[in-house]
Amino acid sequence: MSITGFDLSFRHLCSPCIPPRFDFSSQSRRKIEYGCSFTAIRPVFCSMSSSSTAVSDSDENHVSTSYSRRLMTFMITFLLPLPKLMQHSGANANATDDLALIQGEIRKVLSKSKAAGVLRLVFHDAGTYELDDASGGMNGSISFELDRPENKGLKKSLKILVEAKTIVDEKQPVSMADMIAVAGAEAVSLCGGPTIPVRLGRLDSMVPDPEGKLPEETLDAFGLKQSFQRKGFSTQELVALSGAHTLGSKGFGNPVVFDNAYYKVLLEKPWLSSAGMTSMVGLPSDRALVEDDECLRWISKYADDQDLFFEDFMNAYIKLVNSGAKWRRD
Repeated sequence: MSITGFDLSFRHLCSPCIPPRFDFSSQSRRKIEYGCSFTAIRPVFCSMSSSSTAVSDSDENHVSTSYSRRLMTFMITFLLPLPKLMQHSGANANATDDLALIQGEIRKVLSKSKAAGVLRLVFHDAGTYELDDASGGMNGSISFELDRPENKGLKKSLKILVEAKTIVDEKQPVSMADMIAVAGAEAVSLCGGPTIPVRLGRLDSMVPDPEGKLPEETLDAFGLKQSFQRKGFSTQELVALSGAHTLGSKGFGNPVVFDNAYYKVLLEKPWLSSAGMTSMVGLPSDRALVEDDECLRWISKYADDQDLFFEDFMNAYIKLVNSGAKWRRD
């Protein structure tokens, strides 16, 4: 094996027929500027001929000095990357610790009954993103937008996250965007959904996002698909993200259980029944999905396979909370 021109097998130091012999002289012990002591090994060279000859003192000193320099070069070249590796490892450890800290404080204030509101907070903060002008997105600007009609009822959800953020900030400052992104993932997990990894490092916006960027609840399937396409999401991702409505009081199964009941209920179309309150199931936009052939294919897949829904929701969620985010430079 050779690194920076140095043969680690030491075979170049001696005749192939005669094993190398090393003199571990105490005079050759040196210290290298890495806080550790290394011994510079001084080889006694063998003759390449069948009759061995003595090496002169001057030649030996020259070889020893040359060898020591080569060893020093090797050690420095080999060790230089270590500080970067250590820093990278330390950065990963810090990110893991920060995430654990945020998750711990969120879990103290989050309950299953509050999960739907917290998850809705994620959609309303990130859902303002537009590809064309790269505006909006996951940036914590929802803090400035709570008085908008589409954000009615979100003040309570934001309040519990502000409470958790206050505690986190005492140990490690965190953006509101990161708090919301992590909280949504925790809400899903708490209610039995998939565990969603969330990257940290988002920066908060200091101004509200433009108005009128969230998909309206009255849109038909064509309008929904167009709206999500402008945000960079496919029809499949639209249907997967819509499954978040399985939580809450929309009428899709157990309001505090994250499962694929949303899709099963959509296929049943209970709003067509004449039995009173069943007409209140879901939003107009939910009902519109099942009337579109492309959306219907994914609704049927998720109704049949909850694991597939969980996987696709996780991937779409990660994409959602990264949409439009501005990242801290470490």
